[in-house]
Amino acid sequence: MDSRADFPEGPQLRPQSLMFAFFGGHVLEEGPLCVYSGSVIEVLARAGVGEQAVRSTLTRMVNRGLLRRQREGRRMYFGLTPQATEILWNGKKRLWDTGAVNDDWDGTWTLLGFSLPESWQRQRHDLRSRLAWSGFGPLYSGLWIAPGDFDVSALVSELGLAAHVKIFHATADDATDIGLMIRDTWDLDGVGARYADFDKRWTDWLGSSSESGSGSGSGSGSGDPLGTRLRLTSEWLRIIRTDPRLPARHLPAAWPARSAHDTFHRIAEQTEAPACRMAARLMETTPLRPS
Repeated sequence: MDSRADFPEGPQLRPQSLMFAFFGGHVLEEGPLCVYSGSVIEVLARAGVGEQAVRSTLTRMVNRGLLRRQREGRRMYFGLTPQATEILWNGKKRLWDTGAVNDDWDGTWTLLGFSLPESWQRQRHDLRSRLAWSGFGPLYSGLWIAPGDFDVSALVSELGLAAHVKIFHATADDATDIGLMIRDTWDLDGVGARYADFDKRWTDWLGSSSESGSGSGSGSGSGDPLGTRLRLTSEWLRIIRTDPRLPARHLPAAWPARSAHDTFHRIAEQTEAPACRMAARLMETTPLRPS
């Protein structure tokens, strides 16, 4: 089954992202379970992922320590590892508990300064990549900044760079033009464009699916709320993870994250119950044995 026609045209989503969306939405809170590979294939087909891509993704995630294999007779089942469980709980908090718009910024900033030997090009690249992923922007080449009181110590220790990094928590002086600093440090146009594109595509899709009469006008898609929800949550998480959640008071008045946030939650709420019922019908599970 390939239901890609049910979804708005959008960015190419990685099968692993959709896999995480499935396990995070339908396995994580159900206890230590393994899901039959055939069930995973059938579920992800509803999000437009082919069987071979699903099998390859399952193998890669096992090799990366994100999934565990468990054989039951002639069938293979897959369950979450502790590493994947932690990733999914963090993602769940970001999806449902943290808004896309930072209305409650307390005026503090986290600054991270680093000085690495010239020969450490890989370490420098890894640090910059992880900082950018965590919402930091380059104030200067060796000084990065993020809004709020951000605990970055674990990230630095994981990279083995604690001896080369200095971390500060501070507020800006009145002489600092924070709005200008934000525009110089982060790609506001790029972040805003991703939100605006998401909002337009999914709003248009919501309207067209309602007009078609499917789901009695509920906007839950062409009879496949499970595939819709997997793609919706995977795409939304991809967007918000590239958003540093800059303070709303220093962003353009018509910042598109607010409308996109409302659109995401409206479709997520409409698809939640039917997607869960569909997943329950499709999923064959077994208890995950202790490793």
